[in-house]
Amino acid sequence: MGYNAAGSGGSNKGPSNPDYLAEVQARIDTFMVHNPGIQKSEIPSDIVTASGAGLDPNISVQAAKVQVKRITNIRHLNEIEIAALIESLTEKPLLGLFGIEKINVLKLNIALDNLK
Repeated sequence: MGYNAAGSGGSNKGPSNPDYLAEVQARIDTFMVHNPGIQKSEIPSDIVTASGAGLDPNISVQAAKVQVKRITNIRHLNEIEIAALIESLTEKPLLGLFGIEKINVLKLNIALDNLK
């Protein structure tokens, strides 16, 4: 099986498209099932929307933080350790001006694996 990203692409569905809205709602519902105690208003938009083709390796810092409780339960780790990893792996905006703070999911998962 090949993993050629050249065949990927966005749906081009806008925020008023009913199919897109249903997809986002399904993602919200799934997230809330797997993250009990999180309110809908606390879910960062990048958790339930897809960037372009959905291949972005990064998530927002808030998207990482909102999942800490679930990750501590699944991986049997300490919340303080995970919070420290998130802090240490936070990538700052380019030159402190361009972009947002973000977390590379692969780097975070490797670091979590190394804690065990």
